[in-house]
Amino acid sequence: MATRRIISTEKTILDKDDDDVSAGVAGQQQSNSTAPAVPIDVIIKLLAFTFGMVVIPIGSYFLTVNTIFRGNSTYAGALAAIMANVVLVGYVVVAMNEDQSEQLEAKRKGSKKD
Repeated sequence: MATRRIISTEKTILDKDDDDVSAGVAGQQQSNSTAPAVPIDVIIKLLAFTFGMVVIPIGSYFLTVNTIFRGNSTYAGALAAIMANVVLVGYVVVAMNEDQSEQLEAKRKGSKKD
C-alpha cells in the first residue's frame, strides 16, 4: 500500500482551515452572539409544558388509583391518558394564540406605517 506524500506547495487540511477563518474575519464581521435563536418566553413555555406532560399524568394516576378508583388501575391509567391529552391540547392552544398575537402585531405595525 502506498501512502500519499504532502508536497510542500500543497496546503494541508489545517492550513486550509486557517485560511477560511482568517478570510471570514478580514472580509466581514462574524457574529459572536450567544443568544438563542428562539425567544426566552417560548423556551420557558416549552419547558413548563414538558414538565406538565411528565408530572400531571403520572401524578393523576398515583393520586387516583387508590383514592378515587379504589385500586382499579385501568380507570386511573385512562385518567392519566386523558390528562396527558389535556396538557397536549393546552400546549397547542397556547402556541396558536402566540402565533396569532404575532400576526396581529404585524398588522398593527403595518397600519401605523400607512
